[in-house]
Amino acid sequence: MDLGLSGRPALVAAASRGLGKACAMSLAAEGAKVAICARDQRPLKAARDEIAAATGSTVAAIPADVAVEEDARRFVHEASSQLGGCQILVANAGGPAAGRFEDLGDDDFRKALDLNLFSTLRMAREALPLMRQAGYGRIVVISSIAVKQPIPDLVLSNSVRAAVIGWVKTLSDEVASAGITVNAVMPGRVLTDRVRWLVEQRIRDTGQPVEQALQEEADRVPVGRFGRPEEVGDAVAFLASERAGYITGVSLLIDGGLYRGLL
Repeated sequence: MDLGLSGRPALVAAASRGLGKACAMSLAAEGAKVAICARDQRPLKAARDEIAAATGSTVAAIPADVAVEEDARRFVHEASSQLGGCQILVANAGGPAAGRFEDLGDDDFRKALDLNLFSTLRMAREALPLMRQAGYGRIVVISSIAVKQPIPDLVLSNSVRAAVIGWVKTLSDEVASAGITVNAVMPGRVLTDRVRWLVEQRIRDTGQPVEQALQEEADRVPVGRFGRPEEVGDAVAFLASERAGYITGVSLLIDGGLYRGLL
């Protein structure tokens, strides 16, 4: 299947590792020109080199912390200048701190909002005029199963990511007539560094081996395993493609059947 992504400029935030890197790899493998950002230059450049070598596509690396307003806007501006536009934006960021409500203050919530809500809004504001100009636009937000099924001890993520999904649904209606779609993906248990870290935090006082705890987590998924980052990346590439032009306002679970609800 030709996804129609060849030569299209695609921006992927927080893409030096994990889900962001997997999304950039999948888009580049389909022929998109890709720009990635991250806070730390060394892993960012390593990711750029790896993606370029594996796919043969153009890959630009721009140091930026999308939780900082200036950096979020600058990433889109510099990336679109280097790639010749912005037709695809994958809005991604690291997860906010773990913790229970009574252990967190207002500043913790403000930081989570900057990281996961305002970073997305700021990048989208810069990207939308470029998408309108191109007559083609795809915004895909990396969210979490937490929107559907809140995760214990992650009150920041559970709260802020739900707000982002409200924005996704609203914006999808506002920009659909311009040929721009807005969707989100909601990964479940996908084995990334953050998931491993969260499991380590949960068992740190129990003496349980990390690999045993990870296996127990995997066993709770109906398909019997963790998801792979590239499985999320490939779904994002499809949502960014010409083939997905009639899909908008959707929040897609990628969870191996973990979510048991009906809606």
